[in-house]
Amino acid sequence: MGMEITIRQAVLRRPDETGDDDAETVRRLVRALAEVQEAADYVTGTEDDLRRDGSGDNPYFRAMLAERADGAAVGLALYYFVYSTWAGRPKLYVEDLYVDGDLRGTGLGRRLMAALAREAIAHGCIKLDLSVKTNNNARDFYARLGLTRSGSWLPYTVGGADLDVLAGSG
Repeated sequence: MGMEITIRQAVLRRPDETGDDDAETVRRLVRALAEVQEAADYVTGTEDDLRRDGSGDNPYFRAMLAERADGAAVGLALYYFVYSTWAGRPKLYVEDLYVDGDLRGTGLGRRLMAALAREAIAHGCIKLDLSVKTNNNARDFYARLGLTRSGSWLPYTVGGADLDVLAGSG
């Protein structure tokens, strides 16, 4: 790459804590990712939501930021840990990976993924997982990094009113 870019853990403080944090930057990059995926209307989380859920002793998620020397954030990797009961070990799940458009193809995405792999290993994870939309151009990128489609597994989800119905069904 033609410029120096560093990768660091994002700092998120609880909404009742004082001091600067990266909530605004994380939200901006999440929104930028959603815009690339033509899904910006689905981003409803606030900076305070990120602060609440990404801070404290047991955060629901963690994030890494890629920053230019001037401090401008140009990449994001947002992740959390899940548990494999079959293997009896944790896994790292990548929720969001984003690199600014003008930096795609420069190796920054690979650097973010390598940082995530190191984080997974440091936490004793057996693997790193992520989901990709079928029309996502990044599928070839992930394949080049050695990621493969997870066999016959298909992702399913339930949310909104259907989640409420399910919760009240038993």
